[in-house]
Amino acid sequence: MLNDQKIEKFRQIVENKFQIYNSLFMSLPYDKMTNIGMLLPFLYEESKDGYQEGKSPEEIVEEFFQKHTELETEEQKTELLFKIIQYIERQVVLFDSIEDAAFQQLHSESDPGTVLNLYERATQEHHLTAIRKKIDDFAIKIVFTAHPTQFYPNSVQRIIHDLRDAIINDSVTQIDMLLQQLGKTPFVNKERPTPLDEAMSIIYYLRYVYYQSIGELYKKIKNTFGNSNFTPNPDIIQLGFWPGGDRDGNPFVTADITMKVAEELRISILKDYYGHLKNVRRRLSFRGVSDVLRDVSKHIYDAIFQTDVKISAEEIITEINRAEKILVEEHNGLFREVLDDFRDRVKIFGTHFATLDIRQDSRIHQKVMDDIYLKISGEDADSKTPDEKIQYLLKSDAILDPNDFEDEITKETLKSIFNIRIIQKNNGERGMHRYIISNSDEVKDVMNVFVMMKLCGYKEEEMNIDIVPLFETMEGLDKSEEVMRKLYSDSVYQKHLVKRNNKQYIMLGFSDGTKDGGYLKANWQIYTSKENLTKVSEENDIKVVFFDGRGGPPARGGGKTHDFYASQGNTIANNQIELTIQGQTITSVFGNKDQAKFNFEQLLTAGLENDVFKSDKKDLTEKDRNLISELAEISYKKYSDLKANPMFVPYLQEMSTLEYYGRTNIGSRPSKRGAGSELKFEDLRAIPFVGSWAQLRQNVPGFFGFGSALKALKAAGRFDEVKQLYKGSDFFRTLALNSMMSMNKTYFPLTYYMRNNKKFGEFWNVLFAEFELSKEMMLELAGYNILMQEEPINRKSIRIREKIVLPLLSIQQYALIKLQKNEGDRDTYEKLVMRSLFGNINASRNSA
Repeated sequence: MLNDQKIEKFRQIVENKFQIYNSLFMSLPYDKMTNIGMLLPFLYEESKDGYQEGKSPEEIVEEFFQKHTELETEEQKTELLFKIIQYIERQVVLFDSIEDAAFQQLHSESDPGTVLNLYERATQEHHLTAIRKKIDDFAIKIVFTAHPTQFYPNSVQRIIHDLRDAIINDSVTQIDMLLQQLGKTPFVNKERPTPLDEAMSIIYYLRYVYYQSIGELYKKIKNTFGNSNFTPNPDIIQLGFWPGGDRDGNPFVTADITMKVAEELRISILKDYYGHLKNVRRRLSFRGVSDVLRDVSKHIYDAIFQTDVKISAEEIITEINRAEKILVEEHNGLFREVLDDFRDRVKIFGTHFATLDIRQDSRIHQKVMDDIYLKISGEDADSKTPDEKIQYLLKSDAILDPNDFEDEITKETLKSIFNIRIIQKNNGERGMHRYIISNSDEVKDVMNVFVMMKLCGYKEEEMNIDIVPLFETMEGLDKSEEVMRKLYSDSVYQKHLVKRNNKQYIMLGFSDGTKDGGYLKANWQIYTSKENLTKVSEENDIKVVFFDGRGGPPARGGGKTHDFYASQGNTIANNQIELTIQGQTITSVFGNKDQAKFNFEQLLTAGLENDVFKSDKKDLTEKDRNLISELAEISYKKYSDLKANPMFVPYLQEMSTLEYYGRTNIGSRPSKRGAGSELKFEDLRAIPFVGSWAQLRQNVPGFFGFGSALKALKAAGRFDEVKQLYKGSDFFRTLALNSMMSMNKTYFPLTYYMRNNKKFGEFWNVLFAEFELSKEMMLELAGYNILMQEEPINRKSIRIREKIVLPLLSIQQYALIKLQKNEGDRDTYEKLVMRSLFGNINASRNSA
């Protein structure tokens, strides 16, 4: 009954509004837009009916031209297709804005996963003391990355922000004007953004969304759980930042750009403080108090605009404490809560706003270390093992100068290390305290960074940096326990850990794990790796914090984030929840104040519930583990066979949009690692890999192998065991439900035409057969009639979005077919493919 009510509410405040406001497009004064509004439903119907009849996108689009237009030339037809793409892009923005505007009405302050819901439950079950204790020693951290899956230009972001507000207020006149502006505003960057542009794009969200949403959420936690004896730790909600510091993610990032981004973060938070203080001063206009606040405001202003003026968070807090003392002693503490709220923000955001991480690949570090060894010892690096080089360099008293090296990457790596000290001085230690090493699978990968810091002049007591191994491939995850065991017993590293309060951050990468091992195997491997790493850390009295490179869609470890973390067993350390968020997931999940607050809240309560309500949790039994391992291995075998198919990479190259990701102006980085022209599977970045499957509406990384694994156990007469696992294990059920989300965004009729392709037909049929099997088995496992049966709102949202972009998918496939046949103007069809990428990505909201 509750689901029926929710669906009806969604229909009223989302579907109906979309129909009403969408009609405004028809009357807007765009060039030929009126005509597009009338033609688009015909292309949709031709697509919907045509695909069910097994027609190809080429047949569908050509029939559309023939039946509903009088266009004759190729130029006229492609011009119309570009206009349709522009129209659909704007429809997607409108639907996003309407859905976002409805967020508050569709969610209650006491929904499961909210702070109030947690408080009520803790009160009823007498766990308030335990919750307060956990709050004091817990944190969540969202780390924003600049992965190129969606970056509207800032001008479009601002329109979206205003459009959402206009929809909340049902201001038809304002909506009409904003849609006109939207129609005239370019959606695509003329030039590829720089890494600094990408950083500024996300800083926009920090300033205009997260400063408010996190501040308000902290106040809510404080008001709910605080009392005269307890004030929640302001570090409980944190932000991380990769744009400008992630050299592995983007080879165009330099040490200078890192410095510029750090400075932009510092200035941006000071601007927010300055604006906030204006409001504080409007209330606290009392003698003595106003003088202190005026001086603080002036100091902050000078620190923003004068390079030689700096201000620390501690200095601001000291002055606010002084103002509070006067307020209490002389003015009865009037509006004290206003001052309190501002001080809490300063405690939360410091002068750093978000913690900027450095990330680089272990293989790059090894080249740099070899260069350093040659410089200091005069010997060829190949004559020694990596461990011998580390031991030799640890004993050296040399202090390196980056300019003494010819190799650019060595210079840049060393400059980045030297810059850590400057950034920490300007932004505070929280401004930069982690160095992440991609592709870690050996002890040397961590020790190389330690040695480089020592050779850059950092004494052991000055090394205020956490060295973070990132285990991402199946091999890396397999080795992770052994690597950490050796590190924990290394006397040099032990001393460093003592300096870091015996806390070790370990990052685990879902994206490359899924690409490498398939959906089920990767998730299980990460789960068991976390268990093993928890055990070895506890044995060495180390507090381990797991940092998940999770991304947006299930195929990259995303999906139902609250459910995922709430399902972690008691055997996994729960000291902090950290995960990466990128691309369109930033805008769709954390894109406005209400959504951001809700989703931060969901993460926080997942971690708190997981620890405090342990008695409710069922740990996996030995039988459960053996069963999941068996399913994971069968799934892995099926996925490995697919990867080994000689058509795997050629299929993606020739039949998908893979080749076009790197040619769009979405992001600044290349779409693959390695400089060679030949495309190798291991060089594929996870985003274009996962995204290309999503553009084909095949979503292979989100389900492939799952169906075969379930089928194998059913054939062995053991399906009841799997059903019991699904009912009894939160972890396994969450995996299955996330996979269902991937399948619900899958639409194989779009590519039915490929089944008869001479080169790829057989390969396509393998994909389709596994999808049909996975869907059938998943429905049987869950006892559902349709996918996502118990998530009516999400299911309905996906259905509307897929309806909006179906004509866009037809256009994209039509253009790809023309390119495959080498027909018509190649340049024009390539542009059609690239332009259609944007709308498809944005409509899916977590497709890559």
